[in-house]
Amino acid sequence: MAQILIIDDSKAMRDLLREMLQDAGHQVLSAENGLEGLRQQRKEPADLAIVDIFMPEKDGMSTIRDLRREYPRLAILAISGGDADLTAPDSFLNLAKRFGADEALPKPFLAGQLMELVARLLQKS
Repeated sequence: MAQILIIDDSKAMRDLLREMLQDAGHQVLSAENGLEGLRQQRKEPADLAIVDIFMPEKDGMSTIRDLRREYPRLAILAISGGDADLTAPDSFLNLAKRFGADEALPKPFLAGQLMELVARLLQKS
C-alpha cells in the first residue's frame, strides 16, 4: 500500500488517522506541525500528505505551498475544523486548494469519507 504523512497539531487526530490508515494497510508517518512535516517528507517521502490548516510554527497553507513546490506529484489532502465550509469560495479549505491541495475535507468527517478521498488521491498519484 501507500506511505501517508499526517501533519496535524492534535495528537488525538494524528492517532485516529494513523489507526484508520494502518487498518487499511497503509504505512503512516506523522508530524505535529508544518516544519516537522516538511522535515519528515524530505527524510522519508510519502505518497500522500494529510495536512491540517491551523497549526503552530508553520500553518497548513504555507506547508501545502512548500510541499507542492518541492514535491509536485505528491497527493495532498487538506483538513480543517475551522471555517471549513466547502461551499464558500473563500473558506480556508477552498483557499488550501488554491495553495496546492488536491482535495479538502472538513472536520469532523466520517471514516468512509476519508478513506474514499485517500483511495481517489492515491489512484491519481
